[in-house]
Amino acid sequence: MNFKRAIVTAGFGGLMGIQGMAGAAVSADEAAQLGKTLTPLGAEKAGNKDGSIPAWDGGLTRPPAGFKAGGRRDQDPYAGEKPLYSITAKNMDQYADKLSDGAKAMLKKHASYRIDVYPTHRTAAAPQWVYENTLKNAGTAKLNDKQVPVGAHGGIPFPIPKNGAEAMWNHLLSWRGENWQFNNRAYLVTSEGKPVMTVDGIAAQSMPYFYKDATAGSANGNYWNIRLVNAGPPIRAGEAILGRQNLDPDRDVGYVYLAGQRRTRKLPNACCDTPTPATAGVMSFDEISVFAGRLDRFDWKLVGKKEMLIPYNSNRSLAGKDMDLINGRHLNPDMVRWELHRVWVVEANVKPGVRHVAPKGRYYLDEDTWVAVLGDRWDAKGQLWKTMWQLPVTMPDLPATTGITFGFYDLLSNTWFANLVLNEKPEQYKIMPRYSDATFSPDSLNSGVR
Repeated sequence: MNFKRAIVTAGFGGLMGIQGMAGAAVSADEAAQLGKTLTPLGAEKAGNKDGSIPAWDGGLTRPPAGFKAGGRRDQDPYAGEKPLYSITAKNMDQYADKLSDGAKAMLKKHASYRIDVYPTHRTAAAPQWVYENTLKNAGTAKLNDKQVPVGAHGGIPFPIPKNGAEAMWNHLLSWRGENWQFNNRAYLVTSEGKPVMTVDGIAAQSMPYFYKDATAGSANGNYWNIRLVNAGPPIRAGEAILGRQNLDPDRDVGYVYLAGQRRTRKLPNACCDTPTPATAGVMSFDEISVFAGRLDRFDWKLVGKKEMLIPYNSNRSLAGKDMDLINGRHLNPDMVRWELHRVWVVEANVKPGVRHVAPKGRYYLDEDTWVAVLGDRWDAKGQLWKTMWQLPVTMPDLPATTGITFGFYDLLSNTWFANLVLNEKPEQYKIMPRYSDATFSPDSLNSGVR
């Protein structure tokens, strides 16, 4: 298959056009830069010219004093720092080139919206075996004609991406552990600014793709599993949902347990712009964690790498009460830490003959973690519709820096949604022993399997 490859300019200072959908693994010379000029996961190891982005020095791997495994993660490793500056509607033009369209729209729309920018800390880290697998993947991983990665396991699949689909798979397969659980709440905030709880439950999750003792293909292609059981709100108590995502999206499956019927039913279309029961239908399946699920509905363009202001190291967002964070028209600016980082910019345009409620999107992937931290979506009329966000937090015990709380602002309806609100929960992303296969079987939804 022929595809275009743009020349990557030194330092990636500006945006660059890179096209292509399928291709081969990178050359041995390129892969050899991992751990040298590049971090083990593929980011530029060096800082930027003016030092506002420091060099990566191995990340944050030492838990803070007083940390208890399985407990809370609201201990801010940089609690003593003050903002370098704050951005409001009055001075946003000064920083426009480092803001997403969604961030600029929120600054214009709400006088109370503010971006506090702190010193940049490159806290991203992963276990050594993840680094080693990433290096192997660089020489073996490929995208097939269905935009599905083959020849990758246990690490970032495409640490030196050549097209947008590869970069998005890096986000989908970013390192966040093998098995974990958390007690979760989610809130829809109405156009009047009233928060309405939509979810209160406990979730078990696993990533078989990252099982340390597994090999490529050993999990039958399943890379992410979730089972969410709702304790509330009362109308949803006892309801449950289970999902298994596969590298081959045609093998994705989802099930829902309806307490009123005492029946487990298979979801007919657990993907794309279909509303997901996990959020009471507020979010679509492919808006989870900014973007999730299959890629074949869109043409993906790797625009390039750019210095951007993004949420980062936001452990403070997990502190206090839920309503300390869910503050009127948007997240409480006092609890969201922003930093300057390099991000990969990826654009998505719906393929000819395919329908989607958001036919255009733009996503911002942190270069150090590959986590999608921001995303914007346009509707069929070309209006900027939703701006998505995800708050990365440090987890030195894992080690990792990865997203927890995520959501979106609807710029047209003036509603917004926050998921994985863990402020009042005693467990915030608890690392677990490996779950049994039965944990993520349909029978588990009403059999009490844990």
